[in-house]
Amino acid sequence: MAGSNLRILVVGAGIAGLAVARALRLAGFRPEVTERLPASRAAGVGIYLPGNAERALREIGLDGPVRPLGQVIGRQRFCDMQGRELCEVDLGKLWAGVGECRALPSADLHQVLLTGAGGEVRYGTEIRALDVGRETVTVTFGDDRQAEYDLVIGADGRHSAVRTLAALGGPPRPAGQVVYRSIVTGGPRIAEWTGLLGERAAFVVVPMGAGRLYCYADEAGTDLPVDPLARVRELFDGYGGPVPAVLDAVERVHVTRTDEVQLGRWSRGRVVLVGDAAHATAPTLSQGAAMALEDGVVLARALCRSMTVPEALSGYESRRRPRIKWVLDRTRDRDRTRDVPPALRDPLLRDRGGRIFQEHYRLLVAPA
Repeated sequence: MAGSNLRILVVGAGIAGLAVARALRLAGFRPEVTERLPASRAAGVGIYLPGNAERALREIGLDGPVRPLGQVIGRQRFCDMQGRELCEVDLGKLWAGVGECRALPSADLHQVLLTGAGGEVRYGTEIRALDVGRETVTVTFGDDRQAEYDLVIGADGRHSAVRTLAALGGPPRPAGQVVYRSIVTGGPRIAEWTGLLGERAAFVVVPMGAGRLYCYADEAGTDLPVDPLARVRELFDGYGGPVPAVLDAVERVHVTRTDEVQLGRWSRGRVVLVGDAAHATAPTLSQGAAMALEDGVVLARALCRSMTVPEALSGYESRRRPRIKWVLDRTRDRDRTRDVPPALRDPLLRDRGGRIFQEHYRLLVAPA
């Protein structure tokens, strides 16, 4: 179906939606893109992209615009809560031949994807109903306007409206983590990804260049604090390494509850889900953006190689499911490792932590 006149609607203008729109345009399609939120929304946190994310960006021709942004990360250092090293991972060796690992502001990545997607994004546009027929999908928008499409792609995140309206699944399930994110300037000088593991909590600092640090922290639980900044300072009080200096420099903290999405199927008729709408996990492996980018590449490829839309959607899902399951299983493995009492966990990681953490990415080194 390469270069066909398929009427395609992409719902969601985050990483997944813009990546699939870019991949589709490169394949000769002309998708429409809508976004429920207004265009003025700002992403005020950072993002860490492993090597397979850069490979996916390369496949849609956007690795060049991303290359000057942020900072390349060559090594991960895992430490105990006092800042003493437990183990390390050589990221250059792990992702050799795949791509560089990079940390950058989320807003910078979003702007590259937005520019690369081409076409206009209709912001402030809600989807109110989907009538899924055999050959088309009738979409009712929030202003009661209706339009018919040959394919609707739900890229609208963990709390996907498309997922609900297409009867593919309900709300996400809490994964049992509260996550804190911040961008810090004026903090300590840090050269590599540095994570400190405590008692069912972790604090990660990643340099993004130009004196900026991306800070990610999590704790087991589901209750969101009233004052996230105060909670982070309380939770990580007593940690060593760079944490005290980072906490002194933190001014604002973004807090979220981590959710998981697991579905029996990702498509119904001519509606399909990509990214977090289909398979959200905890961010422990930093694979959310990578999986969303890969989804766009594989879906566009399937549409080009298939004779019909249903055939393409079936091929897309069968190709992606084993990889997504690997990410979910390894994410849970790493979270369980983090939650082992330090007296048992830390000697294990000193002995073979590097091998354990590298193994989590083994399947992902292969192409999507």
